Amino acid sequence: MDDEAPLRKRRQATVRETKALAHPLRLRILRLCGQREMTNKQLADRLGRDPGTVLYHVRQLADAGFLEPAPVRTGERGALEKPYRATRKSWWLSNPMENLDAEARFAPVEAFQDELREAGPESVAAFDRFALHLSPEDIEILERRILAILDEYIETDDERLDQPLHGGILVLHRLAGGDAGEDDEVGGHGRTADPSPPPGEGSRGRRRDPPDGRYATRT
Repeated sequence: MDDEAPLRKRRQATVRETKALAHPLRLRILRLCGQREMTNKQLADRLGRDPGTVLYHVRQLADAGFLEPAPVRTGERGALEKPYRATRKSWWLSNPMENLDAEARFAPVEAFQDELREAGPESVAAFDRFALHLSPEDIEILERRILAILDEYIETDDERLDQPLHGGILVLHRLAGGDAGEDDEVGGHGRTADPSPPPGEGSRGRRRDPPDGRYATRT
């Protein structure tokens, strides 16, 4: 197994950066501002939240360096608007959620669930579910190899701006009751794809024409 896949250097997140990423609404804001420049009012309307609440979270992200003011522009009714855009630095942080409590670490999953519900089931372009026996070293190597592939696509994303936007999340978790030596029904060789695909799909579901929904960060 090749564990020497090259990666652009990542750095450890600061305390402020970690706290800024520890809320699902802030992660939704960050993704939306990664898709296009948006004002606080546009974010509030899109997310169905009070503008004051959204502004609080926008400021938390801006203070941590994840959002920055975009050039002032003229809105549809002639008024000046002050939009925000994502700096896209969160992708290059190393394990930014690892020092948070269990509930805060679940924020990316909650944000992803909200995004997927908004996009609808027909937005799903690929689906893979699996169970593997892995040592801590195996997990480190697996993540490093997956990130190497994602890094390549992220660094060349500007070459595909004419294509639909996609979002995704990679979550590897220890299964409940999955301690070594237990009968966890993963097959005689200790690894197999989960046998339960989405309704109407094979073990690797494929759908076409997803709606726009890109955001290139691990969060």
